[in-house]
Amino acid sequence: MKSLEELEDRLSEPSEGLIEDVKNIEGDIMILGVGGKMGPSMAKLATRAFKACGSDQKVIGVSRFSDPGLREELENYGIETIATDLLNEEELQALPEPENVLYLVGKKFGTSGNEHLTWAMNAYLPGRVAEKFKNSKIVAFSSGNIYPFVPYGSGGATEQTDPGPVGEYAQSCLGRERVFEHFSHRYDIPMLFFRLNYAVEMRYGNLLEIAKAVYEGEPIDLRNGHMNVIWQGDANEIALRSLLHCKTPPKLLNVTGPETISVRSVAHQFGRIFEQEPEFVNEEQPTSLLNNASHSHKLFGYPSVSLNQIIEWTAQWVQRDKKTIDKPTHFQVRSGKF
Repeated sequence: MKSLEELEDRLSEPSEGLIEDVKNIEGDIMILGVGGKMGPSMAKLATRAFKACGSDQKVIGVSRFSDPGLREELENYGIETIATDLLNEEELQALPEPENVLYLVGKKFGTSGNEHLTWAMNAYLPGRVAEKFKNSKIVAFSSGNIYPFVPYGSGGATEQTDPGPVGEYAQSCLGRERVFEHFSHRYDIPMLFFRLNYAVEMRYGNLLEIAKAVYEGEPIDLRNGHMNVIWQGDANEIALRSLLHCKTPPKLLNVTGPETISVRSVAHQFGRIFEQEPEFVNEEQPTSLLNNASHSHKLFGYPSVSLNQIIEWTAQWVQRDKKTIDKPTHFQVRSGKF
């Protein structure tokens, strides 16, 4: 993984499984929140999948587009873009109503001290969106944060695990699900709740943060000593293929990789590559925020990119001082305050 172009090409390369599933998706796809970390590569992936099966279906990306360069990039790729503030009712109602909606909108960081906006984005807006798109299928991105902390040897929380959100961000994520669920019942809207943690690629994510800490000799906090990750390209594929699994009431789907990862062990793995001894602070707690995605693996297969491959690519990216996205995950946080 030597360049940004190579990374973006890999993230947007559709698998045979996706191409086959896209043939069964009727109508256009709209991605709400396309300007976030996952949105651009997901829009490109969907566009390539449609082209691969000879379809003229459209991919529509909706965002405020505070970065005008992104809008131009997506349009040059063949993606229709619409600049919209979804909290503005007039702008929301002006959107077209496609058959398929992927809801990637949400607020996490900056919640502390600005809780009202987090609740508006994560719990109020879903109701307005559901009213607007009540004739569409909706895959709504949620979070593994809605689950309680579980013992690291448990295999992670499953879709049958009762919610136990810690902190207002996690509570508002559960609120998002409950509001969408209400409108799914009210209007018979097929939905799927995409409970993701954590998507990674070379420019951001838990593994990048650990790698940079090792490389730069910074201490790594071990309080949250275990975690899950999934290659972002695989998470994007699962999201698009999930449009064929929307139900009423909404289907629940955990999405992550198959491993329960030891932060200490991964840091040592990076240390061997960098020939640098990792530094640690604090000790592993007996519980972590862990997600069991075995049902997703049954539906869609195991991720195409292995953990070891992601670690190798991430190490190379750090060594070559390539571009990163300055949006830390704060995976060490146990208080639920972000």
